[in-house]
Amino acid sequence: MFKALIVDKDADGKTHAAVQDLTLDQLPAGDVTVAVEYSTVNYKDGLCIGSGGGLVRNYPHVPGIDFAGTVEASDDPRYKPGDKVILTGWRVGEAHWGGYAQKARVKADWLVPLPDGLTTRQAMAVGTAGFTAMLAVMALEDHGIKSGPVLVTGAAGGVGSVATAILAHLGHQVAAVTGRPETADYLTSLGATQIVAREDINETVKRPLEGETWGGCIDAVGGAMLARVLGQMEYGASVAAVGLAGGANLPATVIPFLLRGVNLLGIDSVMQPYDNRVRAWARIAKDLPMDRLEAMIQPATLSDLPQLGADILAGQVKGRVVVDVNA
Repeated sequence: MFKALIVDKDADGKTHAAVQDLTLDQLPAGDVTVAVEYSTVNYKDGLCIGSGGGLVRNYPHVPGIDFAGTVEASDDPRYKPGDKVILTGWRVGEAHWGGYAQKARVKADWLVPLPDGLTTRQAMAVGTAGFTAMLAVMALEDHGIKSGPVLVTGAAGGVGSVATAILAHLGHQVAAVTGRPETADYLTSLGATQIVAREDINETVKRPLEGETWGGCIDAVGGAMLARVLGQMEYGASVAAVGLAGGANLPATVIPFLLRGVNLLGIDSVMQPYDNRVRAWARIAKDLPMDRLEAMIQPATLSDLPQLGADILAGQVKGRVVVDVNA
């Protein structure tokens, strides 16, 4: 027997989540069985713990879109018992049972080896959010980060926190956008050199171009803020779009693309090819300062998850939640 957070739906269509006992034969099919050590909490997890947000197709369900742990059994030659592994993406925790359990069974293709220099706890302090942040940093680098500060929107969230720490470590000036003034000291501790109030940048303006201010941007907000930022980018600079906390619509014009050569780069972490996943995790182990990572961590257990799921949907989670599934 092992413990898992089970989300079920009643006859009236309402979902409820609770920690329950499961047996190994209840796990879904897969090549590799993993003894999960840590998971984390992302926006998608909040949806899946609650109403499902259209992501969960079948109940009962085990959420948790990422996890790290130790291989217990494997039918695939790439992994053997005792190997440390990470899983992010591939719709695990949505269409397939995920990491909010002490055991998980998944396809070998979905796993990557834990890189040297990272523990499983640190890997989940990074999690999907930090992995996405690293993909965004690499995309900006591939297109050339310009001279101005790099803007990070939603900076106190999971993606933004890790992006701020990585960019600062790499020597960039980081302008952190937040709607929570109380997070300013936290963001400064991660390396931000400038705090930008959300209300200063959250509205569209009639001018399609403003002053060239930002040498790059990692945007977790979308909507009106992204539209505004596009008109403030330096010539040839890039925006890596990773989220839509501010809405899916983009009330922008094509002028920044045509007159300033601005690049809008879409970042997907779910279906990333294996080689790029390994590259990103190697960069995380190298370029994310572990002391700054530690400052982001909020510890949690399986029993904390129903409340944390609601909190992250309400924008009340700062930094990175690390769920010790065995605590």
